[in-house]
Amino acid sequence: MSAQEAKNKKSFINPRRSSLIAAIFLMATSAIGPGFITQTATFTATMGAAFAFGILASIVIDYFVQQNIWRVVTLTRMRAAELANTALPGSGYLLAVLVIFGGLVFNIGNIAGAGLGLNALLGLDPKWGGLLSALLAIYIFSSRRAGVAIDRMMIVLGLIMIGLTLYVAIVSQPPLGEALRQSVLPDEINFATITTIVGGTVGGYISYAGAHRLLDKGAVGPDHIHEVSSAATKGILVVGVMRYILFLAIFGVVASGASIDLSAHNANPASQAFQYAAGEFGLRIFGFILWAAAITSVIGAAYTSVSFMTVFRPTLTERQRSIATVVFIAVSLVIYLLMGTAPAALLVFAGGFNGLVLPVGMSLFLYVGWRRADLMPGYHYPRWLLWSGLVICLLTWYMGAMSVSAIFNFLKVV
Repeated sequence: MSAQEAKNKKSFINPRRSSLIAAIFLMATSAIGPGFITQTATFTATMGAAFAFGILASIVIDYFVQQNIWRVVTLTRMRAAELANTALPGSGYLLAVLVIFGGLVFNIGNIAGAGLGLNALLGLDPKWGGLLSALLAIYIFSSRRAGVAIDRMMIVLGLIMIGLTLYVAIVSQPPLGEALRQSVLPDEINFATITTIVGGTVGGYISYAGAHRLLDKGAVGPDHIHEVSSAATKGILVVGVMRYILFLAIFGVVASGASIDLSAHNANPASQAFQYAAGEFGLRIFGFILWAAAITSVIGAAYTSVSFMTVFRPTLTERQRSIATVVFIAVSLVIYLLMGTAPAALLVFAGGFNGLVLPVGMSLFLYVGWRRADLMPGYHYPRWLLWSGLVICLLTWYMGAMSVSAIFNFLKVV
């Protein structure tokens, strides 16, 4: 191989590798948002070590959901809603409406989370913190190099979040043996909490964030399926590690006997846990983690939700999509500034709603995998993945049906 050929090959591989890493962190940072942080603190405070089972269940569900969705999107070279319409006419519009609405609700919560983060970090009023964070996200999408900025921001903030949370988990000294035991043999199983945490980390727009990013980057077709599958697995591992260390950080506080107040209208359970674990410094760490989780989730929710709008207008240019994304964030901001709902309650509701959206999309994608091989020419879909996906899909339908009333009862208490 000549030096020029080697150089060309390297220049081809590096952008592709960069695309995969960007997709991994877009999915991961979207999944590790303020909703997940708030939900984890809330449910760990109420369930203790038993919530470790919910964390493990979310990781297992996440694996089969992401493997199926990333695979089908990149093999068919179509965004999720367009694919659904092709496979089952009209279903794509339903999926798009559900995802966009869920993304909007989540984004209001994300902006609220950013406000709470800057409040804990700098003492800034949450409304002002939400406003400044939303304006930063709008600025990023208004940039001519928005794609590069988004990718780099996701990676850097994602790594910092993991590092800081690990520090607090070490300081809080959780009973690891008890947490591991209850990961597989819990004292109680609460389907409402599992559905909510799955919705906050897998459901709604989150399932499609990485897949649509790969599609935009051109990592499609059977030739790239190994890299796509590997990227999905690595993304789930990143999310899984973050989920567990966050749970352990808060569980260490709960196991020590500290009381976390969930009754106040503006209660921030995760903030209390971090402060108990590491004092004032812990509170500042929490503030940064929550803000980083929120701002990356604002970007992920807006980017992915707008990618579903193309099903209504396929001729949208890249510039028009950027403008639509800015408008989406601005609408989320205005609603947040006008409403009086407690941010913690809103974040839990967002997770619950997106958990109910999940089985709709999963059902459509499994239908494509089973019945529409013509949309994936040259590829034999693994039957083990389809059967596993079917079991997970049925489980998400069951959890959704069982938990609707429980979720709303929980929100009334909060």
